[in-house]
Amino acid sequence: MTDSTASLPAHLPDGIDPEGLRVVPLHVLVGEDSFLEGVEMSDEDLALRLRAGARVTTSQPSPAAFAAAYAAAARAGAGSVVSVHLSGALSGTVHAAALAASRAPVPVRVLDSRTVGMGLGFAALAAARAAQDGAPLEEVARRAIAVADSSRAVFMVESLDHLRRGGRLSATAAAIGTALGVRPLLSVRDGSIVVVQKVRTRVAAVDRMIDVAVEAAGRRRSPVLAVHHLGDPGLAEDVAWRLRSRVDVPTLTSPVSAVVGAHVGEGVLAVIVADDDAGR
Repeated sequence: MTDSTASLPAHLPDGIDPEGLRVVPLHVLVGEDSFLEGVEMSDEDLALRLRAGARVTTSQPSPAAFAAAYAAAARAGAGSVVSVHLSGALSGTVHAAALAASRAPVPVRVLDSRTVGMGLGFAALAAARAAQDGAPLEEVARRAIAVADSSRAVFMVESLDHLRRGGRLSATAAAIGTALGVRPLLSVRDGSIVVVQKVRTRVAAVDRMIDVAVEAAGRRRSPVLAVHHLGDPGLAEDVAWRLRSRVDVPTLTSPVSAVVGAHVGEGVLAVIVADDDAGR
């Protein structure tokens, strides 16, 4: 089990049984209205609302939502659950899951991936494969954490204001990132979002992201890559093509989840690299 910020592609990779991988949605809040992301609010819906100037916030699932998900898994025949979620430094989702796990009808191992997007998604996919292969609870959990730990995320945004307002980036880091007209590249480090490099133009930022991803892929035994976007699928496909031309490994493309999009804004572009063989 994972949460919707994993930003999984619409079609799961071959070999993954959708029945063995469940996704608990977070909430997108627009004014007084609350929407379940991926169920009642898509990334396209969010992009339209952001363009219209709507103020969008987010909310984690309640412990009751996780309790219902764990109970449903048990009724479907699960003997145990590995529940892996986005970084606890970015959201209280993993803590809500832990509260529900203590009262679940089957053993539940809750894991903080210390990442987000397909850094989390690749971990969930690896855990799902291990579970399908009959691995015990602790082995499935170990695989999830190993793949999450192996991940490297680098991304750029049109503005740091969304991250600053949502408390996901400090005001000091945001000020440094926007100084002198530079375009900052960001990463998830130790579970938090940090500015890691500054370049002058969007074109240079894309080139640098691709270089970083290629270098990171070369340091992993079985690299897998993903490209995320919000509102620019053409750019994401172009970046994926450029990556495939330099690193002959699987490269997924998918929009960021609506909750992630609410915190980074339209125009985000991210590249995620992980080691699919980590923990084996």
